[in-house]
Amino acid sequence: MFPQYRVVAYYGTAGTKALGVLGQGTPEDAAEAVEKAAGAFGTPDRKVQPAMEFIATVADGGPGKDGAYSHDVAAQQVQAYLDAARRHKELFILDVQPGRRDFREAVKPWQNLVRQPDVGLALDAEWRMGPGEVPGQAIGQVGATEVNGVLDWVADLTKTGDLPQKVVVLHMFRASMIPDLASVRQHPELALVQHLDGFGDVKTKTDIYHAIAAPKQFHMGFKLFYTQDKPLLAPQDVLAMTPQPEFVSYQ
Repeated sequence: MFPQYRVVAYYGTAGTKALGVLGQGTPEDAAEAVEKAAGAFGTPDRKVQPAMEFIATVADGGPGKDGAYSHDVAAQQVQAYLDAARRHKELFILDVQPGRRDFREAVKPWQNLVRQPDVGLALDAEWRMGPGEVPGQAIGQVGATEVNGVLDWVADLTKTGDLPQKVVVLHMFRASMIPDLASVRQHPELALVQHLDGFGDVKTKTDIYHAIAAPKQFHMGFKLFYTQDKPLLAPQDVLAMTPQPEFVSYQ
């Protein structure tokens, strides 16, 4: 995937715009919007690859029947967005907010989709709750052992299925969210992205980016928030960052 491409994604889930721009209209609306937004990131040295990052497992403020503090989006809703992405030749990334579930458990319901060649995965550590923690009331964290378990699984699915390299995204905006980040393992089957996704003013965002970015270990990602960022960085500003982000998402 890298360095041939720069991925530009819209983030969110079905049926609500509260969690990101993917939910503001129909799946077709989302596909057209990210296609337009991605065009501004074109450079002579890279092709732009539009993508949808769809929250397939959503963290909840209540425990639910199984006490997981998260739920899986209905399969037909996920498929509707995947179909729209495919009509526009866009990458599709399943984002997982596990609540109190182990990431290794939370990703398993999506195995049939992860086996498909155009589907990647994102692990959102902010929403990995410990015992007694509630999404939205605490900021989560996950250890490298748990992350590596997922990466081993995805790499194995990719290798045994003879699939193209998969994009796997690790979301974080504090070093404490993956405290032993240096122990995260690499796999040739995976294009592993460290995605820095805090919001706020430009100095705060860029200071966080430079403080915890690990470009020698990962491909770099950066998130833009349409409403919370003041001001919203323009594509040329993002492309001027060092290290330059290879994966850019909008929420």
